[in-house]
Amino acid sequence: MQRKFFGTLYNTYQFFVLYSNVDGFAFKEAYIPLVQRPEIDRWILSSLNTLIKKCTASMDDYEPTAAGRFIEEFVDEHLSNWYVRLCRRRFWKGEYEQDKISAYQTLYECLETVCRLIAPISPFFADAVFQNLNAVTNRFNASSIHHIAFPKANETVIDTALEERMQLAQDTCSLVLSLRKKVNIKVRQPLQKVMVPVLNMNMKHQLEKVEDLIKSEVNVKEFVYITETEGIIKKKVKANFKTLGAKLGANMKEAAAQIANFNQQQIAEIEVNGFINCQLSIINYQLSIEDVEITAEDIPGWSVASKASLTVALDIVITEELQKEGNAREFVNRIQTIRKESNFELTDRISVSIVDNKNLAVSINEYKNYICGEILAENITWVQDIDVAAVEIEVNDTLLKVLVTKN
Repeated sequence: MQRKFFGTLYNTYQFFVLYSNVDGFAFKEAYIPLVQRPEIDRWILSSLNTLIKKCTASMDDYEPTAAGRFIEEFVDEHLSNWYVRLCRRRFWKGEYEQDKISAYQTLYECLETVCRLIAPISPFFADAVFQNLNAVTNRFNASSIHHIAFPKANETVIDTALEERMQLAQDTCSLVLSLRKKVNIKVRQPLQKVMVPVLNMNMKHQLEKVEDLIKSEVNVKEFVYITETEGIIKKKVKANFKTLGAKLGANMKEAAAQIANFNQQQIAEIEVNGFINCQLSIINYQLSIEDVEITAEDIPGWSVASKASLTVALDIVITEELQKEGNAREFVNRIQTIRKESNFELTDRISVSIVDNKNLAVSINEYKNYICGEILAENITWVQDIDVAAVEIEVNDTLLKVLVTKN
């Protein structure tokens, strides 16, 4: 718990402090209206107020453990691993204008509210972080978090449709990333395409609204919707013995054999409708989506995964052009590591010298502007030899000698 929850929350707080100190954020600007904020900000604030409702209900029922688990899920899955990670660039790039201020105000509100939510459960940690935050902003005229009220949910901020499609985006990304891990392709390596079978128009419309976010998160170029998977993606199904056994008892064995022989049309029917009517030798019963486990089979050149009614197919063929972009992204990662190890400031400009390497020269030259923008480099120079201060880095199994200097 110390590592998974408190460590995650404190790291999120430290991330906020690092960049807010650079920009001098103290919550002095006018509060940016919700309608003027990006969708990602509206989503996390909606999730935050949904969390307040859940925690309040749990506390009122004398269930602090349930409340604590809701808070843990929010901090880990939503705030840290999704919101902060997707918005990181907003904090360290760009001018101190509305978008960046919106990000600061949103993250601050989340941190402050989470501290107030955990105050009855973790009084000292909550008070320490709260006092650090409030000492800068003075949003509350109180010497302790325990002198202010428990948060109240703002119903006008809650957008259930937005929360639904962001969950769909998270689940889609999770499946695609699991496929990358399965075939050992790094996320920094761009891939061409991901296919998603859509069960209905609402699912398609929801995915379309978060399509760009998903493509950016899993690093793919195209997002393709398919409405008929027959002949493209093959699925198989088996009984969930835990739920179905409770329903059917002694008839479970016959039902399991029947389910294993379902055709693609029957599998599609249960995915779309959430159930299918079945007939055994003795009884008729309704099979629900919870009573089965549906998996998808890989197809040549693609890797396929599914979770409940969501299926994704990832094109795992890496073309020469994709490989060049992947090399550039790997190079950026290595230089950023050097910046960090050299204790450069976030805003320091640098120069990079590289010993000639025919294997990577094309990739780095083609994506030079992108690389310079990411690593804050004034220039990248190819040289025949380099002095002793150079370091050796590895970019996709190719060794490079580089020298990074602060301008």
